[in-house]
Amino acid sequence: MKLSVIRHGVTEANEKKLYCGITDVPLSEQGRLYLNELKKIVVYPVADVYITSGLTRTTETLRILYDREPDITIEEFRELNHGDFEMKSYRELKDNPDYQRWIGDIYKETCPNGESGEALHSRVKTGLDKLNGIKADSAVIICHGGVIVSIMEQMFPKQRSFYEWDLKNGRGYTFEYSNGKATLISEI
Repeated sequence: MKLSVIRHGVTEANEKKLYCGITDVPLSEQGRLYLNELKKIVVYPVADVYITSGLTRTTETLRILYDREPDITIEEFRELNHGDFEMKSYRELKDNPDYQRWIGDIYKETCPNGESGEALHSRVKTGLDKLNGIKADSAVIICHGGVIVSIMEQMFPKQRSFYEWDLKNGRGYTFEYSNGKATLISEI
């Protein structure tokens, strides 16, 4: 299956540099304008099936880039649950010992009342497993930055660091996945 993963457009939470995972926020006005400009210069891949995480920002991104509704919602592709850190900034959290512990190892440590990177990784794997039941040759998944990093780390283990897979809003990757092996085709 040919898979394309695309990060949703910019939200006010992104603009304010807030930790925003499970909070259902829309795209900002600037985020909408940016995606409309971006689609004039970026060739977005077409697919048989279009998938979102079900959060408003992913569905709005799909509507802007593809002028359509999602065929499937896979909630496992929602962003990390930041728990008590949700909708807060580094400035608000920097002196919090729980925050310091979490940023010391975001993969193993859990946000209070949230989840760890390890839990996100496991949840995303469950979402990827759901793709096996889809009868299609190609899919576009509009989701979140942390989810895309998790997908890419699972498809291409040890090829890049966490931060090297991170990408800007409205951008993504296309890869071929077959027989348990992935081949990167392009960056979007």
